[in-house]
Amino acid sequence: MYYDLKKLEVLDNFKVCVQFEDGTSGEVDLGEIIHGGGVFEALKDRRLFEQAYIDPDWKVLCWPGEIDIAPETLYECLNASKKT
Repeated sequence: MYYDLKKLEVLDNFKVCVQFEDGTSGEVDLGEIIHGGGVFEALKDRRLFEQAYIDPDWKVLCWPGEIDIAPETLYECLNASKKT
């Protein structure tokens, strides 16, 4: 299954609202991923976090500096939050 992103809105508190090509949509909290360190550490800078965009070719969530999150990860996070 492909999880191409169709829409993106940056929200407060390291959250994004996303919509996938299959119509699935909702809010995803990226705080845990960002505070987990590594390459995502840079996204603690709100100005950088707000520069999120959907790559036009790959349809993934990206930021400047070659930072991206696989759409499968976003899809799983979204579905997990709907179960709680």
